[in-house]
Amino acid sequence: MADQKKSVLGRGLGALIPRPALQEVSIREDVIHRDSGDVGIIASVDISAVERNPFQPRTDFDEKALAELTQSILEKGVIQPITVRHVAAGYQLVTGERRLRAAQAAKLRTIPAYIIDVKTDEEMLEFALIENIQREHLNPMEIANAYQRLMNECNLTAEDVAEKVGKDRSTVTNFVRLLKLPERIQEGIRKDKISMGHARALITIPNERVQLRIFERIVGEGWSVRKVEDVAKGVGKPTIRKHARTTHTVNLSSIRSVEEKVRQYLGTKVRVKSKGGAKGEITIEYYSLDDLDRLLDIFAAGHKHR
Repeated sequence: MADQKKSVLGRGLGALIPRPALQEVSIREDVIHRDSGDVGIIASVDISAVERNPFQPRTDFDEKALAELTQSILEKGVIQPITVRHVAAGYQLVTGERRLRAAQAAKLRTIPAYIIDVKTDEEMLEFALIENIQREHLNPMEIANAYQRLMNECNLTAEDVAEKVGKDRSTVTNFVRLLKLPERIQEGIRKDKISMGHARALITIPNERVQLRIFERIVGEGWSVRKVEDVAKGVGKPTIRKHARTTHTVNLSSIRSVEEKVRQYLGTKVRVKSKGGAKGEITIEYYSLDDLDRLLDIFAAGHKHR
């Protein structure tokens, strides 16, 4: 039974929904049926009998775009059918929520719909998420949440998800990692205030307060992705490694000399520690968020003039 279920879930979109439903098609009156309980047909269904998809990954709907779609439906009708499945109360939407909302705004009583056979909620979840990822213009956080739900609720690995949505495994894992960022930064990604490149650089910083301070600089001052990457390397970790010296030993007076030079340059306490041979680490302290901002400016200016 488990193998049979896995086979069903792994068939892809084409096996679950008729091929025309995956394309932008015009609806001819002669192919629209009355719903007789069958599946695999286009039928004119009562809009009031269609309930929303509980597995819909999209959370943000552009009101202007919906208004434009509503106007188009008023002028030309619904060109592409929505997709639904039968449920006890009538129908449950599988795909096409924008079309359904626009049709409701246009005061339509009926809407053309493909009626397909989706028996289980797990199958419905996987289908709805994958179909939306492949076809809809979701923002990065919606995609990240969709990938995470596929892994958590459909018991899929990152490799499984990558195969089903036609992406590299690294792409899937990079999106899922966005969910570890503070909510304010996630909201900034949703609202397109920062790019995926900025987000990936911020993820490498283990300190949430530092992440938020750099996020504010990106939004307020227009920091580039490259600038954020370089600053993150400089202050995002508790220590900054020195470049290897040609000598294999560093005496105490040399360490103190380096500490004093860096301290004078940065204006804060600095500790240099030799780890033997040519390796070591430099620890830079800051005492407030304003002090951190000052150091960020120094690192950024140093990168600019390299």
